Amino acid sequence: MANHGQQRAGILKASAGRVNHYSPKLTTNPLKLSVFQRIATEWQNGASIAARFTNRQRCMQLSDIKSLMADDLTAIDNEIRHQLHSDVALIDQVSHYIINSGGKRLRPMLVVLGARAMGCDDAMPVKAAAIIEFIHTATLLHDDVVDESELRRGRRTAHEVWGNQASVLVGDFLYSRAFQMMVEIGHMRIMDILAEATNTIAEGEVLQLINVNDPDTTEEAYLQVIHRKTAKLFEAGLRIAAVLTRQDPQSETQMAQYGLHLGTAFQLIDDVLDYSGSSTKLGKHVGDDLAEGKPTLPLIYAMKNGTDAQKQLIQNAIEAGGLDQIDAVVTAIESTGALKYTEQFARRESDSALQALQALPASPYREALEALARLSVERNH
Repeated sequence: MANHGQQRAGILKASAGRVNHYSPKLTTNPLKLSVFQRIATEWQNGASIAARFTNRQRCMQLSDIKSLMADDLTAIDNEIRHQLHSDVALIDQVSHYIINSGGKRLRPMLVVLGARAMGCDDAMPVKAAAIIEFIHTATLLHDDVVDESELRRGRRTAHEVWGNQASVLVGDFLYSRAFQMMVEIGHMRIMDILAEATNTIAEGEVLQLINVNDPDTTEEAYLQVIHRKTAKLFEAGLRIAAVLTRQDPQSETQMAQYGLHLGTAFQLIDDVLDYSGSSTKLGKHVGDDLAEGKPTLPLIYAMKNGTDAQKQLIQNAIEAGGLDQIDAVVTAIESTGALKYTEQFARRESDSALQALQALPASPYREALEALARLSVERNH
C-alpha cells in the first residue's frame, strides 16, 4: 500500500501525542489510545491476524468501531441529510423515512474505514460514503416493491405506507442524487466504478427474479446473485477508498476483494438468519425468503443432501411460495446441516476478506476492518 513505511512509523509515534485531524480525540480517548498502543506492539512483534483474533476479548466490537470513527459517522449523517433535501414534500418524507429507519450504515462505514486505513485524512471519503448509502437505500426501496415486503428494519416498508409508485420514484430520486454527488467529487474513475456497480446490481436483481419459484437453482447460480446483488456494492465502496488514496492497481484489487468477500459473507449469514433468527431482532418476518419463493443456499443444500421426501417438500415450498410448510422446511434444513454448511461457507468468505487486508499497515482502522469481517459472521440480526 502507498506510504506503508510512513504510516507504520506514525503508528509507533501515536502514543507520543500525534493528533489525526479526523480523530481529534485519538490520544485522549482511553479506548482509542489502548487500541493504538496494542496494535503497534503486535505489529512490532509480528502478531498474525489469526493470533489477534484468538482471544475474543481483545477484539474490537461494533461500539468500539463507532467510537473510533465517531466524527466521521456524524459527518456522514450530516452529508446524507443535506443531500436528501428536496422541494418535493413526498420525496422528503419517503427518503427520510427509509434513511432514518435504523440501518447499520455498514457500507458507508467501510468506505471511510478503508480510506482512513490507507492514510486519507480529508473529507472526501465522507461524500463517497454517502453516495454508497444512497445507492443502497434506492435498492431497498425497489426491492421491497418487487418482493412485496411488509417489514424493513422492524418498520412498515415505504411501499406499505405510501404505495408502490412513490417508493419506486423516490428510489429513482436517490439514484439520481447519488450521481449528482459523483459529479461533485469530479473523479472519472469513481464515476466509472459506481456506474458499473449499479448496472451489476440491477443485473443481480433480474437474476434473482428469474430464480424465484425455481427449485432447480444451483449453488453456483445463487452465488452469482449474491455477488451481483449484494457483494458488488461492498466491493465498489472499498475500491473507491483505494482510488481516493491513490493506491496502485494491486492494492486497489486487494481492497475490492475484501469488500467482495465481506459482502458475500454478510449475505450468507442473512440467509442463515432467515431460518434461525427472531423476527424482533431481524426486523422482518422469519422465513421471508421462502414466502417469496427464493431458493437461498440453505434450501439448495437441503434439497441436495436431504431425503427424497425432504427434497420434494422443499421443491413444493419454493414453487408455491408462502409459509404453509415453514415448520417442516425448517426441520429439513436443520436435519441436513444446511445452516451449518451455509455458516461455514460464510466463515470462509470472512477469512478470505481478512487475507485481503494483510498488506495494509497496522492501524486502528485496519483492525476495525478486520473486526467487521469477524462480526459479519457472528451477528444475530
